[in-house]
Amino acid sequence: MSFPSTLDHLVYAVPDLEAGAAAFAERTGVAPVRGGAHPVGSANFLVALTVGGRRAPYYLEIVGPDPDREDPGPVRVFGLADLDRPRLATFAVRVEDDLSTVVERARAVGHDPGDVDPWSRTTPDGTVLRWLLAKREPDVYPAPVPFLIDWGRTPQPGLGDLPALELLAVRAEHPDPDSLAPALAALGVDLDLRKGPEPLLEADLRGPGGEFVLR
Repeated sequence: MSFPSTLDHLVYAVPDLEAGAAAFAERTGVAPVRGGAHPVGSANFLVALTVGGRRAPYYLEIVGPDPDREDPGPVRVFGLADLDRPRLATFAVRVEDDLSTVVERARAVGHDPGDVDPWSRTTPDGTVLRWLLAKREPDVYPAPVPFLIDWGRTPQPGLGDLPALELLAVRAEHPDPDSLAPALAALGVDLDLRKGPEPLLEADLRGPGGEFVLR
């Protein structure tokens, strides 16, 4: 097994949320659960990720434009505005230090993770979940350098009552992996990153139908 030790969740971006969740269920044999809607115009479905058959604080977020959003215009997070097919877009990591401290440490080596902002999601039963996020939209997706999350007092979704897939590995490629090394080190991320022709993020997962690669 090889994936960042500070992993919080994977982000699988889809251009059509309902269709994307249905296709994911057909492919994996696991039906994701509706998570809720974000004020920025996106919404998600969730699947927990186990490790070695045991529940762990990781999950997979299937995110797309909220079909019920008030503004029907483009949703400008996770590259959804320009997305024409599903892709594993990026991932989030939890941090051991104060979130603002980690942001400043990353900026000191030339990587700006974005300001620390409050985020929220309204669940289907009307509950509002709140957390802190440091997330700046990258120039290109997939993004091998993750964004930062601090759940505070909100329970981490991966430990909730969700259907699950087993996480085996996460890896990435980039044309110039050495250029990303300082940022990953400043964020405390031990990612399997190799040289490739273009940015790539992929995860090895196992479900009822066997192993598969999500990219």
